[in-house]
Amino acid sequence: MAHVKIYSSDYCPYCHRAKALLRERGVTDWDEVVVDGQPAVRAAMAQLVGRTSVPQIFINGQHVGGCDDLHALDAKGGLAPLLAAA
Repeated sequence: MAHVKIYSSDYCPYCHRAKALLRERGVTDWDEVVVDGQPAVRAAMAQLVGRTSVPQIFINGQHVGGCDDLHALDAKGGLAPLLAAA
């Protein structure tokens, strides 16, 4: 299974939606970095991806974007191959 890393917020409905899709696709374990109350962590994420919004999702080190990006990738059939890669 792929390595998934998610920058998220506990209060973000888009984060919950993205994680729900990942669960539906069989992902049960991921590294989660919660940015709530951690401006330095959010700033580091923004430096890394060029965005300040959450979630920001990485699969096998590849930035796939946020919740809408993840859903669009899934709709195009691109999510399953990424998740299948180790």
